[in-house]
Amino acid sequence: MKYILWLLRIIVGALFIFSGLIKANDPLGLSYKMNEFFEVWGTTWAMQYSLALSIAMIGFEIIAGIGLLLGAAFRLFSFLLLLLTAFFTFLTGYVYLTDKIKECGCFGDCIKISNAETFWKDVVLLILVLILFVFRNRIKPVFSGYITTSLMVLTAFFSFFIQWWVLEHLPFYDCLPYKVGANIYQKTQIPPGSIPDEYETVMIYAKGGTQKEFTMENYPWQDTTWKFVDSKSKLVKKGNAEPEIKDFVISDYDQNDHTQEILTAPGYTILLFVKDPTKARTDNIDLLRNLMARANEFNVPFYVLSSGNKEVTEAFREKHKLYPADYMVLDATANKTALRSNPGLMILKDGVIQHKLSFRDYPRDISMENGNLNIVK
Repeated sequence: MKYILWLLRIIVGALFIFSGLIKANDPLGLSYKMNEFFEVWGTTWAMQYSLALSIAMIGFEIIAGIGLLLGAAFRLFSFLLLLLTAFFTFLTGYVYLTDKIKECGCFGDCIKISNAETFWKDVVLLILVLILFVFRNRIKPVFSGYITTSLMVLTAFFSFFIQWWVLEHLPFYDCLPYKVGANIYQKTQIPPGSIPDEYETVMIYAKGGTQKEFTMENYPWQDTTWKFVDSKSKLVKKGNAEPEIKDFVISDYDQNDHTQEILTAPGYTILLFVKDPTKARTDNIDLLRNLMARANEFNVPFYVLSSGNKEVTEAFREKHKLYPADYMVLDATANKTALRSNPGLMILKDGVIQHKLSFRDYPRDISMENGNLNIVK
């Protein structure tokens, strides 16, 4: 039994650590997923706490995973892990059975698994955690109290420090379609050779108080005893004719579309993403003003993509003297997906992403040599 418990501790502990580290790469992403649940459940008041809940949950997953391996305060951790796993199983079961949320986001945006796979994974995990809980009295700490406490303190510091770093800068690894090297405009187009969804028209007729569906090949057009009721399109075969990036539309405040013009412009283009001007961080705002001026010197187009209304955006511009730049509108979902920083910089060359920088990492200066834009950090 001893070796079985050790095996279960390693499997469960490693899974929690792995899950926590994957989500620690992008705690904002988990908070956005929480907001989807809050919206579906009609508890939008909880959205203001989603980031704090995200950070706490990620931290606990990593700490609990290490605690499980070390055998630290095992009675407490086994109980908390049981509660957390039961809660996860409920969430993934809800997503799987109701289909009201597309993905549960259990492994962030880096690892995609189906809702069914996620649910059954959590069912198995719940059984394993339940076994560990039942036999919790048999599990002893691996090290002495001092060493165990020190390791747990270091784990707690590490789990929250990396999340702070990511929130102040950007994720260590970009799992979304807007990574460096991507051409945004190309990703908004349907891939060549893709297969569109296949639909068929279904005709609904009624006879003797009973309705029946027919196809275009067998509907009773010659039988006058059947009365036409309605027709609808039915999905026969799901295709793959969907762009990787959807709903990325850049427009001005008169609703004129400038997406293609901006994203396919030759040479360099600088984009400043501002999801919410009222909550935008103003760290290094002087560097941002200098960057706008320098870009103007080198005739590099500079666009501010704001998800705020015109009045709020103009107030933001005037308050911080952020010009010369062209101010455009971008949907909030596209904004926060493209750059996990409010605000954040993206530098394009011939439509291809060259750099992504948070408000903490604005360049101190830029220069242009032989047609190449050089960043001075």
